[in-house]
Amino acid sequence: MQLIFQKCTIDHLDSLIELSRNTFIAAFEAANDPDDFKNYIDTAFHRDKLKAELENSDCIFYFVYVDNECCAYFKLNENDAQTDIKEKEAMEIERIYVLQEFQGRKLGHSMIQEIKKLALGKGKHFIWLGVWEKNSAAITFYLREEFVKFGNHPYFIGSDEQTDWLMRLDLINLGKP
Repeated sequence: MQLIFQKCTIDHLDSLIELSRNTFIAAFEAANDPDDFKNYIDTAFHRDKLKAELENSDCIFYFVYVDNECCAYFKLNENDAQTDIKEKEAMEIERIYVLQEFQGRKLGHSMIQEIKKLALGKGKHFIWLGVWEKNSAAITFYLREEFVKFGNHPYFIGSDEQTDWLMRLDLINLGKP
């Protein structure tokens, strides 16, 4: 399996919109109120919003390709683009999604390894993320990747207030005894 990470540019906007919507809908549509969910999708993945994020130097999107087929993506935030922490030593993983037909191939692990490299290359001390408290599969994955829970915050899908666990992975001692 050949795995390639490609940094997204404004030229990838249409593909990013499609992949973002498809993966989020597949992951969460069934667990949410249809009206709230539609409002969230229409706002979070609106063309103008994603375009502005792609143009923000503190937001970085990567596509993941397996054998030349785009199957996943992740979004990283630094500095003021981070949703909560906003520490210069931190990098947020705001999104990390894999198309359903590619799940179970350890792509998530490969993406976390790539994110660690990117964060270390930028001198970051830790990476962090928010994960829905009811997404037990994702929580199990992050725990396996050695993230630890350090808090929680509200997350809104439309008008529905949900709770995300905040999880972090310290990078400062990686690779040291």
